[in-house]
Amino acid sequence: MSVVKSPLSDGDRRIVGEALQGALVDLVDLSLVAKQVHWNVVGPRFRSVHLQLDEVVDTARLHADTVAERASAMGVSPDGRAATVAKTSGIGTVKGGWIDDTDAVQGLVAALHAVVVRMRERIAATGDPDPVSQDIFIGITGDLEKHHWMFQAENAGGGRTPVK
Repeated sequence: MSVVKSPLSDGDRRIVGEALQGALVDLVDLSLVAKQVHWNVVGPRFRSVHLQLDEVVDTARLHADTVAERASAMGVSPDGRAATVAKTSGIGTVKGGWIDDTDAVQGLVAALHAVVVRMRERIAATGDPDPVSQDIFIGITGDLEKHHWMFQAENAGGGRTPVK
């Protein structure tokens, strides 16, 4: 049942709804992963990584709200519950305990990469059925790719192995 009627056809609403729901889950999980690492990062670059993680949290939370509201506007009930996020996120788990700053950066690079890849799939999937949602995904992807680049740059040079 949907109390909000979408201007999209049922088929298009299903495609867009799945993309929006997947994005919501990934963004909620990204904010949780980044905050968990933020609380536990240690090492010589603690302060810069700690602050950079908060920027990722802020970005993910802002975009999660935009995505959830777009889903609602399209007649799709957004589901950001913990159980749903745990079951359907595309991000790997974060280890418990203290996290070395280099490991923290590599973990965020991997998490951001996973979300960016899935966002690009959503961009492709929503182009025809709903260019408005596609535009939202394009903006989100641009912001996440900027964070991805910045975290990659954290571990560049100094003989470190490049991360994807």
